[in-house]
Amino acid sequence: MSTLQSILRALHQAGDQGMSGSRMSKDLAISRTAVWSHIEELRQLGYGIEADPHQGYRLLHVPDILLGDDLMSRMPEDRLIGRDMTVFRETASTNLLVEQRAMHGEAEGWVVFAESQTQGKGRLGRQWVSPSGKGLWFSVLLRPPLRPPEMTQLTVISATSLARAIRENTALQPEIKWPNDILIRGRKVAGVLTEMRAEPDRVSHAAIGIGINVNLTSSDFPQELRDHATSLAMEAGRPVCRSSLAVSILQALEQDYRRILRGRFEEITREWADQCVTLGQQVRVRQWDVTVCGRAESMDAEGALMLRTADGNLQRITVGDVTLEKTPTQLP
Repeated sequence: MSTLQSILRALHQAGDQGMSGSRMSKDLAISRTAVWSHIEELRQLGYGIEADPHQGYRLLHVPDILLGDDLMSRMPEDRLIGRDMTVFRETASTNLLVEQRAMHGEAEGWVVFAESQTQGKGRLGRQWVSPSGKGLWFSVLLRPPLRPPEMTQLTVISATSLARAIRENTALQPEIKWPNDILIRGRKVAGVLTEMRAEPDRVSHAAIGIGINVNLTSSDFPQELRDHATSLAMEAGRPVCRSSLAVSILQALEQDYRRILRGRFEEITREWADQCVTLGQQVRVRQWDVTVCGRAESMDAEGALMLRTADGNLQRITVGDVTLEKTPTQLP
């Protein structure tokens, strides 16, 4: 843990009570001058830190920036996801960075954020709009003990984690559209793109890419998306703290990933089903150049969507772009 991270952890934990420079100096085994120097560094970054002769240093507010040391200072020390984090001002794609680092042996749990992406992408190769400083665009490197057909589980836990963290931070009521969309009042606010490198019987590594429209305004979206996309700020009527939301998401994702590792994915499917707007609906699923229609009945033990087609057969869907049918077709 870096000294800056330790100071931020101490400030967050102290809260309104504050912590004296002498106590920090003793706990961190550095001089009081070094403590003051780091406090000044944080102030230059926009952190509101009060120095009171009786209460010591108090953290009054954090700026709307993503700082790896700050994010890690708010996470449990025994975490797996977020054990190390990197924040880039701009990059092409955070999923691409994860792929590159994974191929060079990066350990599981590394998280990379970008304030802006120039080549952010969604499912089926679509572009993801990633304006600077207004959203959360990040990827997580995992090395799960799963077989390739089970990889939908990672997309599922990402969706449940996102929905849970959004509720806790905004009081909004997000819904999940299988497999990877988070909706609010029918408009998309977040998405997940899971990519992997695998052998026939095992997954080598996976990149979970997450994009959340946090503080975007309507003008930030291309004209063709304005009726279909939204942001947390637009729905909540106020700005949302990106760093607090990021920490909540990573903590929720850690919780659900550990449930997968313990063989408890079924617990997550129940939470997912309670929030899913896809189940029970007539849908069209586009899989590149093939479209399948039917009623979405359930999700199986591996996270695949079970679709009842017009001929009465149950078809297992592991990937595709889902559209809810406005006019249901008659099924037997």
